[in-house]
Amino acid sequence: MRIVGDRVQRPLSLRPSAERLEEGLRFVAEMAALGNASTFIPKGVYRFRTQAEAEEQRIASLARGIAARSAAARAAGR
Repeated sequence: MRIVGDRVQRPLSLRPSAERLEEGLRFVAEMAALGNASTFIPKGVYRFRTQAEAEEQRIASLARGIAARSAAARAAGR
């Protein structure tokens, strides 16, 4: 078995400490910073005859998503 990291899971308590509250706030802030993290691939089941078709669809979806996000950023003045 391989162990990655050294973080220890702390037991639950009825009265959280300031340190644990700060940890929770950092976690929530990090999740909010991710925002609309997306692969830009629409949900659904896709069946492809070849791996090349699948890769073509993935690249096209990624390009459309990046273009849309870029256009939205330009419109917002960023």
